[in-house]
Amino acid sequence: MSSETSRSAEAAATPAANGGAGGTANENVAARLAHYMRPGESRFFALPPLALYVHLPWCLRKCPYCDFNSHEWRGAAAEGSTADSALPETRYLDALRADLEAALPPIWGRPIHSVFIGGGTPSLFSPAAIERLLGDVRALLPLEPACEITLEANPGTFERDRFRGYRAAGVTRLSVGVQSFDDAKLRALGRVHDARQALAAVAEAAAAFETWNLDLMYALPGQTLAECEADLAQALALRPPHLSVYQLTIEANTYFAKYPPALPADDLASEMLDAITERTAAGGLERYEVSAFARPGHRAAHNVNYWQFGDYLGLGAGAHSKLTFAHRVVRQVRFRDPARYMAQALAGAAVAQDDEVAREQLAFEYVLNALRLREGFELARFCERTGLTLQAIAAPLAEAERRGLVTRDRVRVRPTARGFDFLSDLQALFLPPG
Repeated sequence: MSSETSRSAEAAATPAANGGAGGTANENVAARLAHYMRPGESRFFALPPLALYVHLPWCLRKCPYCDFNSHEWRGAAAEGSTADSALPETRYLDALRADLEAALPPIWGRPIHSVFIGGGTPSLFSPAAIERLLGDVRALLPLEPACEITLEANPGTFERDRFRGYRAAGVTRLSVGVQSFDDAKLRALGRVHDARQALAAVAEAAAAFETWNLDLMYALPGQTLAECEADLAQALALRPPHLSVYQLTIEANTYFAKYPPALPADDLASEMLDAITERTAAGGLERYEVSAFARPGHRAAHNVNYWQFGDYLGLGAGAHSKLTFAHRVVRQVRFRDPARYMAQALAGAAVAQDDEVAREQLAFEYVLNALRLREGFELARFCERTGLTLQAIAAPLAEAERRGLVTRDRVRVRPTARGFDFLSDLQALFLPPG
């Protein structure tokens, strides 16, 4: 999915938020809904668009840089196998449906703006499983007519006509995690595919989907500027409608955190990003977000909703939700371990953590996301999505403008080129005191 935002939430959990102790599943859902709807300091007069995220947690091999909630499936017969028959598809799909049924009361009647199936490696699941999943979603939720439905795919799970099967199942957009076209770099990243498989997967995606995304990484272990440019040239030659480009960073609780590889120096990484920015623009791709480049009409609607502080319901092991109510914004987290998640979801109690976002955090959370967009944010939308007045960001906005990090008028705030280059510094200006 999309990237996680840092946050400090104020706990507001009921007994139902901790596995459903003290009542039946229906009683706990009712108690949680009453808790969400009680009066509070904030007031939201309009709800933002609502998206759906579904997490499929298994992969063939845990990548050494990955800090997502992904779990190596050891039932696979061999590396490179799709392991359709080995995965607990039926039980997990049953759990997802039960999870969704329990989640309906707080979002009843709200249409779904987009669906994103992420992981893990969702393409380990068969097209038939994805068809059943989307059938359950459509049976229980109203989808907007132009609802974007994205599925993440790994070239290591690629089989001929598999992507066409996902298209027939109802997926409208594929996101292919290539990361590199250099076999040595792919081995350093612990990927299960090689460059040949990556090219074949992209060709199949292009044949099956009108819009699709290619994921690429840079500043890889030992990578030179020339190697980065070669990866980018290969990616652009495939003419992706959308390109996501991420710098490799060392995240806590990963193999690379314990055994860090030699990464390019910061200056070299900056040169790589400059080359990426220049060459994507020359290739007809607009940089509309810090890490996202798209041709006209091919922006990722699901991710844009995140960056505009929209709502999303997260289903599946470890999935996160952000939901707006009349007087508060709530974040939820499902149980992380797949086996425990399935047991809890089937019992009607998949939510492990249920917190209200503190009022003093809302401005920072909004800006943390919205300033990632090249077009920034509308001042009126800030008020609508946070329940705050513009006074809440007046001082940091003035300081950001003084430093040349943003431009603004009576309608909109936009990050400057300097603001994009020093985005972390810009975002930090909006941290609440203390």
